[in-house]
Amino acid sequence: MSSLLRSLTKAVTAIVSLLVSPAVLAGQPGAVLDSNHAKVQQVMAVQQAVTASLMRQPEILGTAVGLDRAGEPALVIYVDRGAQGASEAVRALPTQIRGVSVKGHLTEKFVAYAGKPSRGESHTAKQTSPIQLGTSGGWRYDLANGYCCGGTLGSLVSINNEQYILSNYHVFESDIVSGGNSRVAQTGDFVIQPGLIDVGCNAANAQNVATLVTKSSLPGSNVDCSIAKAVSGMVNTSGSILEIGTISSQTVAASLSQAVKKSGRTTGLTRSSISGLNATISVAYENECAGGSAFTKVFTGQIVIANSGSKFLNSGDSGSLMVEDVTTNPRAVGLLFAGSSTSAIANPIDQVLSFLGATMVGN
Repeated sequence: MSSLLRSLTKAVTAIVSLLVSPAVLAGQPGAVLDSNHAKVQQVMAVQQAVTASLMRQPEILGTAVGLDRAGEPALVIYVDRGAQGASEAVRALPTQIRGVSVKGHLTEKFVAYAGKPSRGESHTAKQTSPIQLGTSGGWRYDLANGYCCGGTLGSLVSINNEQYILSNYHVFESDIVSGGNSRVAQTGDFVIQPGLIDVGCNAANAQNVATLVTKSSLPGSNVDCSIAKAVSGMVNTSGSILEIGTISSQTVAASLSQAVKKSGRTTGLTRSSISGLNATISVAYENECAGGSAFTKVFTGQIVIANSGSKFLNSGDSGSLMVEDVTTNPRAVGLLFAGSSTSAIANPIDQVLSFLGATMVGN
């Protein structure tokens, strides 16, 4: 038996011994499986009781409320497929804890999806202003250690009647050491379109579309977000997003199996569905482009999206706005920021807007 299997089995045995009272899932058949649903809440209660113990094991990447094979809410445990004995550990998980189904999910470590290689096509070209969003962009000086970085200019938000481009902290302002480029990100720096990764690492080939307003959402808060004030005339004031169009000014909470879409720098317009709610996930961050380790952040209450083969979200798509998959004026669901080849992660959009004191720009 591997050390991982022994340690995980020991942890699960201890957890089960504390949760001896049975519980029968009860809810409203056919109702939306969001965080207000009784069945989802019962799984969340078990999740809250066991997650801290599970995540003491370095191979456990997180937990979430997902669905089992029968389509019922279940506790999903994410296990690092690179760990020795990972497959055995997943098979050793109990089938239930306190009446709640348990589902093991093998995946790679979750990483913040800033882009280094240039892979995109349709969403990487320099646009004629005013630009649409869902496009390549980033901090004008995001060049260090032999690489240039960038991500996606996701959407437009309003704060005190002024418009700002919304993206991720790690796309706009994660350069926190002077290191490879002799500077750090600060308020007033330009944000460009396209990002450096799509203009040969030469900012002269891009256009300034906004000015950074540092919010330092990480590591202290539970969201990975940043904003840049739109330069007059450079950004479509309707907040139009490439291949999605104008969105709603309203938001909607995530629910299991909910159909969603996003428009991003690398994979363009893609569609998927929500596979997990209330996720506790560990994500590592760098201190500048291709830099050293800055911190590891454990996020709670996150949204998980099916991402088989990284077809929904890939490197460079960070900052994309995830919306419901409807044709006209879709409502925002989350802000995408991290993932693996099996799962993408998004901050619930209402948490992001609350942190920023912002509202969505839309109809």
